[in-house]
Formats: sequence, C-alpha cells, structure tokens
Amino acid sequence: MRKICVITGTRADYGLLKWVMEGIKNDSKLELLVVVTGSHLSSIFGNTFKLIESDGFKIDYKVDILSGFDTPQAITKAMGEGLIGFADALKELKPDLIVVLGDRFEIFSAVSAALVAKIPVAHIHGGESTEGAFDEAMRHSITKMSHLHFVAAEPYFQRVVQLGEMPDSVFLVGGLGIDNINRLQLLEKEELEFFLKFKLGLKNLLITFHPVTLENTSSELQFKELLKALLELKDTKLIFTLPNADTDSNIIIELIKEFTSDHSNAYFFKSLGQLRYLSCINHIDGVVGNSSSGLIEVPSFKKGTINIGDRQRGRLQANSIINCKPNHKSISSAIDKLYSDHFQSSLKEVVNPYGVGGASEKVVEVIKKYPLENIVKKTFYNLPSFKESK
Repeated sequence: MRKICVITGTRADYGLLKWVMEGIKNDSKLELLVVVTGSHLSSIFGNTFKLIESDGFKIDYKVDILSGFDTPQAITKAMGEGLIGFADALKELKPDLIVVLGDRFEIFSAVSAALVAKIPVAHIHGGESTEGAFDEAMRHSITKMSHLHFVAAEPYFQRVVQLGEMPDSVFLVGGLGIDNINRLQLLEKEELEFFLKFKLGLKNLLITFHPVTLENTSSELQFKELLKALLELKDTKLIFTLPNADTDSNIIIELIKEFTSDHSNAYFFKSLGQLRYLSCINHIDGVVGNSSSGLIEVPSFKKGTINIGDRQRGRLQANSIINCKPNHKSISSAIDKLYSDHFQSSLKEVVNPYGVGGASEKVVEVIKKYPLENIVKKTFYNLPSFKESK
C-alpha cells in the first residue's frame, strides 16, 4: 500500500485538494497522510485546520511556522522553521510520495525537505505564470524539485516541459477547482444568507485581494484605491474575505476591518470555506480583487471577474475577466463595465480554459499506478535546438 502524504498550508489549496484527498482516502491501495501548516494553524485566519477535521480527515502532523507573518524577515524565518518542521514530519511519517499544490512559501519549504529526504513529489498546478508575485519563482522552483506534474492547461504542460521535465511525467488534468463546483451541493440563497447573517442586496460583490509582492506600488496603496472605488457604489453589498498570509497581509486585514466597521453594507469573513465561498460566487454579481480563483473557478459560473493589477498577469484568462490597473479610476471603470448590459449578455458564451472537471480522479489514478522506483533520479529533458527545429 502506498503512503501518500498531502501537505496543505492555506484554506485555498485545501479547497482544491479536498477531492484528491477524498480519492486517496477511499482507495484500498493507498493510505492518506495529512500534514497541515501555515495559516491553517493561525487564529487570525480562522484556524482552518478544524475545517479539514470536520470534513472527516485525520491530521497526522502539524508544522507551525507563522509568527508575525507579514514582513520579509518573518516570512524568511517561517520558511526556515518550515524546513525544520517538515524534516521531522517526513522522518516520522515516511511517505512514499508527497502531494502539493501551487506556489506558496510553505510548500517550497516542504518540497525542499522532501528533496533532501529523497522522497518523490507530485506537484499540482505547476507551469502557471503570475508575474506580479514572487509566487512565480516559488512555483517554478517547486516544479524542478518535483517528479510528477499535474497541470491545468496545454500551455502549462509546455512550460513544465520547457523547464526540463520529461513529458511522460507531466499530466494535463485541468483545474482542480472545477471539481468543487461540480461535486458540491451549493447553498440556496436563503441558506447562504442564514450563514452570512445578512440579506443579499440589489447588487452584490465578493472582494478577495491578496498582497502584491513584486509590484512597484504597495499593497496598502493598491487596496486603498480599491476601497475608494467601492465607496462610490450604491445599493451594493460587499463581502470581503481575508488575504493570504504574505508580506503586508496585516495592513490589508486592518483596512478591511476598519472599512467594514464603518460601512453597514460591507462584511468580512476570516474563512468562508469552499462550500460557502463558491455559493457566494453563485449568488453575487461578480468577484473583485487579484485572486487566482477569479480566473480559474469564477468563469465556470459565467460571472464576471475584475482582476486588479499584475498579480495574476500571465495566467490563461476567459472572456469574463476584466483587467484593470490598481487605481481608483481604472477600478471604477471596470465595475461599470461589469454591470453593463453588453458585458452581462456576453457572459452566456464564456468558456472556462481550465476545463470542465474530473481533474481530481485523474490525479489519484496516476499517483496510484505510476512507478515510483528510482523516480527521484531525474533526467533533464532538452528541447530541440533552434537549428534542429528549423
């Protein structure tokens, strides 16, 4: 029986990994091990490890790394603490394979520890590009330390191969977030309102804004520009979710708390969880911010996304995405476009470039059957030279 260790550090990656974990748990040939870290273990972000447990998963190890998490020094120290913690976790659990998703610094530490321990890694959602955040470098580094690759679209397949990974180790499965949309029984409007403790309005927007780590203007300035635009809206309920635990997260959290306390039409939640988050998308008019979910999951609802700044620049985009600059005027114009009759009519024809679902089952099937003997010894795959390709 293969021991498969899934490592999750945030509410976002757990939401995507849930059905992979369920598939591993229910497979007689696989044993699921779960390691949690990062913001899962922080009260500021809602202690979301409890959600994992309430979903019926046993947590086998906790790697607690966050302390004063939003400065470069604190994050660098957290990465070091992560290396130490994951070294201990992997020694104790002795998995045959670890499964990780995305580009977070916590995951970078986990995969670095696995590399030294000679434990193979399966990486999900590699090959993507986010030019406005240092996540880009983290993601590609994780790819180079991984051995099986599950990508969401054809261009990402090509990019992973371009990084020197053997094509037969790269699997095009689609976006995992689509499985949640297909498999969860989303809440009816009244059920959602009962949880939110308020009635949705004539207009409703969901706001998810994460720190920008490589842009010239600060996260604080960009978020204040967003709030200026939101102040101008009439008869609109605003639902804020908290940002990731990244550089400058604290200032965004404080601005959200201040704004929502001063405006009766605005509300914030530490963590909605996947069911309520997706249910919100289903019942609101659009998503505003710079989260990957606005590009990967929201198009499947045929709802509009206002994508602010360069944080997600480089990702594949559906026609439902409205890109704007991180300033008040550009954001306001994007909101006007979102509510325009022409744009709303165009949403009927939107196709999500991240697929129609089924990614989780494909991932589980591969990690169950793929030969793991000597997999940690990788050969660099060279693309044809310029002369050879002519």
